[in-house]
Parts: sequence; structure tokens; C-alpha cells
Amino acid sequence: MGLPQWQHSSWPKRWFANPSGTQLADYAKQLNSVEGNTTFYHLPSPQTVDNWAAATPADFRFTFKFHSDISHKSSLQHCDTLVTEQLNLLARLEHRLGQVMLQLPAGFGPAQLPLLESFLKRLSPAFSYAVEVRHLAFFAKGEQEKALNRLFMAHGVNRVIMDTRALFTGPADSALTAEVRTKKPRVPVNVIATSNQPVMRFVGNNNDQDNAACLHPWIDKCQQWREQGKSCYLFFHRPDNQDAPWLAQQFIAAYNQRFPDSALPALHFAPSQDDLQSQLF
Repeated sequence: MGLPQWQHSSWPKRWFANPSGTQLADYAKQLNSVEGNTTFYHLPSPQTVDNWAAATPADFRFTFKFHSDISHKSSLQHCDTLVTEQLNLLARLEHRLGQVMLQLPAGFGPAQLPLLESFLKRLSPAFSYAVEVRHLAFFAKGEQEKALNRLFMAHGVNRVIMDTRALFTGPADSALTAEVRTKKPRVPVNVIATSNQPVMRFVGNNNDQDNAACLHPWIDKCQQWREQGKSCYLFFHRPDNQDAPWLAQQFIAAYNQRFPDSALPALHFAPSQDDLQSQLF
């Protein structure tokens, strides 16, 4: 379980209660995964990757995206050198590397499935992979979606489930929410585990009730996957991701109330100003 980033300028004070600047280490004390978007834009140095590994415990799992030059610029063609370079870099994380995620653009549709199949065949079997699609034909529950799912199952690839229902519920309550809506896909939530590490990316809004309604079905599904021996990856986003830890905690609290015998570790936050005032009086 994790967030789309491990650091934010507000978190040392609001979440970690630790101004030391060791945000990745502080983050990894409370959550055991992260959705790393940095590699979508640029590849880190080997030393940076080594520093990430050193800052996290052995059971922490990074999930990083393939570089956009692979998924968007080249459309999975003529990119083997860059793929190899990126995988060799991430291999330095060893067992701390959970999955490598391929995020495909909305224009990548059924006609490009042969390109995706060829790409998956060329990938090293030493890693776990997840793929996110955004073309609406892959959500229509027809033959084209079935072909996609069969492809993922044949290669042991996890299909990423993007749940943006809460984000698009009601009118946008801020300019930031309106902007985020232009960037996130509005696609149906077709729940399927095509391999043993299903990935769910949940994008909430700023209304706890909206978020609770959309989070609720994931409580039983997460438990079902755990009982089936699957390792599900859950990532929580908000329009302003400084608030994402509280969305994750909202899910954890609801899950633990429903399944106390298999409870998830709760997050611990720095005392708020109201809490501090109540302690004084």
C-alpha cells in the first residue's frame, strides 16, 4: 500500500513529525510501497537508486513506471536499449523492486495489440510487470478487452485498475481538482486480476463521503485477493497529494473495521494544532 510520491513539503510537519529531511525513510516506516513517477520523466543515477534501497526496509516495494520515451514517444518500438538501461538500473533495488509499470496513452488501442505482445515477449522474465491501458475499447467488455486480458494472463502481467470515480463525482470544488480531472482518465472500473499482483490506483476528491462510497467495494476485493494468496498493490491519490496519506488512512480504518482479524497497520500522524491545544487545557 502506498502513495504516488514519498515526499511532500508539508509532510515532515503534518505527518512524520520529523523535520530531519529523511522523508523516504519516514515514509517507509508507515507504508510499504510507493508509486514512483519520477522514472516516467527521467532515469535516476545508480547512486540515487542505491540511496533509495538504503533508506527503506527489506519488505518495502518500489513500483516504477517505464520511461515515457518507451510508452509514448516510441510506442514500444525501437526502444530495447532504453528498456535494458532502465531495468538494469532498477535491478539495483533487488527484492525491493515490486513491479515495473507500463502506462500506455489513450491512443494505444486494439490495433496496437501486436506491438504490446511483441514488447512483452522481449521483456526480461526477472521482473514483475503491470500495464495500464486507457483506450476505451479495452473497457467495453467485448472481444478486444478479452484479447487484452488473455495477453496479460499469458505473460503473467498485472492489469492496472484505475479508479477515478470519486475524482469525477459532483462539480469540481477547486481549480486544482478541475485541472487534475483533465489529466486523469475517466474510464470504467473493470476489476480483474490477470496475475498474482493486481494493482489498483485510486484517485479521490476532497469529500470524505464521496471517497468512502468509492473505496467501500475495494475493502472486500482486497480481502478476497489476500485470501487467494495474491499480493495486491493499492495506491491512493488526491487532487493535492499532500492529502493522500489521510485518504490511505481512511481506507485502512474502514478495512480494519470490516476485517479486524487481518487488520492493516494504521498510519500515525503528527498532532494537529487542535490536539496540541486540547493537551494544554
